[in-house]
Amino acid sequence: MDCMNRTVGRLAASLGIGAALMLAQAPATAGPGDVDKSGAAFWQWALSIPAAVNPLLDATGAHCMVGQSGRVWYLAGTFGAASATRDCDVPEGTALFVPVINEVNVNVPGLCGQGGSQSASELRAQIVAFIDGAANLSLTVDGMAVNNVHRIKSGVFALTFPEDNLFNLLCGPGAIPAGVYSPAIDDGYYGQVNALSPGPHIVHIHSESPSFFFTLDVTYHLNVVATTNH
Repeated sequence: MDCMNRTVGRLAASLGIGAALMLAQAPATAGPGDVDKSGAAFWQWALSIPAAVNPLLDATGAHCMVGQSGRVWYLAGTFGAASATRDCDVPEGTALFVPVINEVNVNVPGLCGQGGSQSASELRAQIVAFIDGAANLSLTVDGMAVNNVHRIKSGVFALTFPEDNLFNLLCGPGAIPAGVYSPAIDDGYYGQVNALSPGPHIVHIHSESPSFFFTLDVTYHLNVVATTNH
C-alpha cells in the first residue's frame, strides 16, 4: 500500500501501512532483558484496537489502558495530530515500552491504493528514509533525559485488523476489511523504562523527521497507582 504509506506517514505522529505508520512516545531506563516487548509487538497491539477506542487517537488519555496487559505497558503516540497531552493511570510495578519515532509497513494487495503484493524487503525500503532522517529525538521522565533510546529494525510479522481499523479513517469505510495481513515490518527508535514509584510522573516525547515535515510532541501525565499488597 505504497500510496497510503506515503500519505499516512506524513500525518503528525503515528501511523503508516503498506501503509506506513509513524509513531512516537515515552521513557527508558531498563536494560534490554527487563522489557520483553518489541516494535512488532507494539504495532500488533496498536493496530488490533478499533478506532473508536484506539490509544493513538486518544485526545485525553481515557483509552490509554485499552489492550494493555502483563508487566509491561505501551505509551502510544498520535494519529493525525502533531501533539497530545494525556492523563493516564498505570499500575504500580508496570514497566513502559515506548517508540520515540517509528513506522510500520504492511502488505495489503489491491487495497487502499496498493497494487500487487509486496515483499518484506520492498516494504522496508519504502520506510527507511523516514527513520534515517530522524532528528531532535528527546525523551524525558520528570524532566530528566532518558538516554537508552535505540534504533530497532523488526523481523517479518503479521498484523490483525478489526473491522473498525485506523486505516479506514484514511481510505474510507471498509477499504481494508478485518483480517490478518502479512508481511509487515517495523523500523524506529524505542526506549524503555523500569516501573516508576507510586504517584505522579511526567513523560515527554519529541521527535522530528524534517525531510518528511514530521514533528511529534507528546506529554503523558502518569499516575502510578499503588497496589494494596505492601
